[in-house]
Amino acid sequence: MRTDIAPGTLPAREHLPVRPGGTPVLDVVIPVYNEEKDLEPCVMRLHSHLARTFPYGFRITVADNASTDRTPQVAAALEASLPGVRAYRLEQKGRGRALRAVWAASDAPVLAYMDVDLSTDLNALLPLVAPLISGHSDLAIGSRLARSSRVVRGAKREFISRTYNLILRGSLAARFSDAQCGFKAIRRDVAERLLPMVEDTGWFFDTELLVLAERAGLRIHEVPVDWVDDPDSTVHLVRTAVDDLKGVWRVGCALAVGALPLDRLARPFGDDPRDRGLSGVPGGLTRQLVGFCVVGALSTLFYLLLYSLFRTGAGPQPANAAALLVSAVANTAANRRLTFGVRGRERVMRHQAQGLVVFAIGLALTSGSLAALDAAAGGPSHGTELAVLIVANLAATVLRFLLFRAWVFPDRRGDTLTAPHGPAASAAPAAGPAYGDGTNTSTTGTRR
Repeated sequence: MRTDIAPGTLPAREHLPVRPGGTPVLDVVIPVYNEEKDLEPCVMRLHSHLARTFPYGFRITVADNASTDRTPQVAAALEASLPGVRAYRLEQKGRGRALRAVWAASDAPVLAYMDVDLSTDLNALLPLVAPLISGHSDLAIGSRLARSSRVVRGAKREFISRTYNLILRGSLAARFSDAQCGFKAIRRDVAERLLPMVEDTGWFFDTELLVLAERAGLRIHEVPVDWVDDPDSTVHLVRTAVDDLKGVWRVGCALAVGALPLDRLARPFGDDPRDRGLSGVPGGLTRQLVGFCVVGALSTLFYLLLYSLFRTGAGPQPANAAALLVSAVANTAANRRLTFGVRGRERVMRHQAQGLVVFAIGLALTSGSLAALDAAAGGPSHGTELAVLIVANLAATVLRFLLFRAWVFPDRRGDTLTAPHGPAASAAPAAGPAYGDGTNTSTTGTRR
């Protein structure tokens, strides 16, 4: 064990050695579905670039996602004609499924993937994987939203991309800048631990992988990229956006109730600094306000949707009570984890019970508003009801935040009864794996 490391500093990860016997250092996966036209020129261009610029052995793996055209035949021909090209066939669709299958079977120490249209300038590939080879980082992503990136794409795609990443920052507290750029890499030893935790098999695979990695305290390296939108892209934007939002909701709920095995990830890789020492809630008012506003906005939309749904078969009062009850449970769970940083299952029932008391106060406020409106207008329109409810909910939201902060989730960082991760958290500092020198490799989180 090294003894020349100053207290409080982190040892460097092991530099990946050049592997003998022709085993590649890098395996670049290209997931494809019905790409018979673009596949050959893409692979030829990528192979030429790697042969010219990459100083280690490499492999290009074409992961065919159940294509129904000539894509499998094109992939097989490329495998036969180009050294270092491999064709891999899957009988089910899904980009995440393809990446999981190929990465899990690969023997290369660095695994990457890129879209078949090669929208990202290939000059960013070496800067992407170099920090993984040197041991500086655990994952690397291309970012189209970095200030120095140069991006050519339509206004609709730009809006969707930025909105999605804002949602991730607000709802999941993500700090990486671009979740869906099709240009990423990961060390194989990291992938072996992360992949079994990722549930999604489609487009949300990237986001879920990054959220888990960040929560585990892994170092994520970001590379600004030059990116030109493919006008012939076959990605269905609306369906993909809906699936991604469903994934955000699923992962957010799992984080809220402590269902994700973050302690299992933290032990080998080191705790996320945001989780370290959090026995109760963070004390930062500004961060809490931002998180509460995001959760509140989403909860309000959820509430209004439920109210409109229940209103078709019931009167305004029962519809309001039912919608408010369902949204209140979800709101308490989301604020518990995302706004006030409470981890694990301890006190979860108590927090929900206190949240229901806060719900009752909100119910009295909104129901009173509806009663007053009915008395004043005598059968108001549905639109008027919604407008009054929005105003009443804004007032209830302010009161809810004050009650949450002062009563439901007070600052308990000095309370020894609250454990952040259960038994694992009370143990000695987690010992990471030996990266060359056998020392602990806890990191300081995402590198920005």
